[in-house]
Amino acid sequence: MASTSSSTLSLSSSSTLVDAKAPRQSPSSSPQCVTLPTLPPPPVQSQTRPGKTAAFCRRIARNVMGMATTREAPAAEVATTELAIAETPEIVKTIQEAWEKVEDKYAVSSLAVAGVVALWGSAGMISAIDRLPLIPGVLEVVGIGYTGWFAYKNLAFKPDREAFLRKVKETYNEILGSS
Repeated sequence: MASTSSSTLSLSSSSTLVDAKAPRQSPSSSPQCVTLPTLPPPPVQSQTRPGKTAAFCRRIARNVMGMATTREAPAAEVATTELAIAETPEIVKTIQEAWEKVEDKYAVSSLAVAGVVALWGSAGMISAIDRLPLIPGVLEVVGIGYTGWFAYKNLAFKPDREAFLRKVKETYNEILGSS
């Protein structure tokens, strides 16, 4: 173990300042010596932690062995498993039906991969822009300004609001068809 004696910072010098200037000294006249205190010894690891971890592992192993021999699952796990079994086939069935209706599976797969790559790239670009100084603040002010202008232009007055709603409904009907 390291000793715990405390040493102090000592600086020995026999010279004095004259006219705010330090006098010249020869290297052999009075050596300046600085000593640093020693570091305390590292903390002793608690002996209770490994025992707790081992006991926890033993308890888990005992629970697993008990479930394996009795072949009974807790009620919460049974309910979750039944719910997952009930929902999964419907979702999978719907996806399989939609996939079978697709004629050009290669093109759809390529578009899906391209979409994932584009999403990943745009997230990286937004992250890079967000790290730049001033840019996020400027973009936020621009967004607030545009939102205010849009609300004033299309939502503040009744005739403008009705025209905006009519345009939204027309666009909706063009995209999805008349309904």
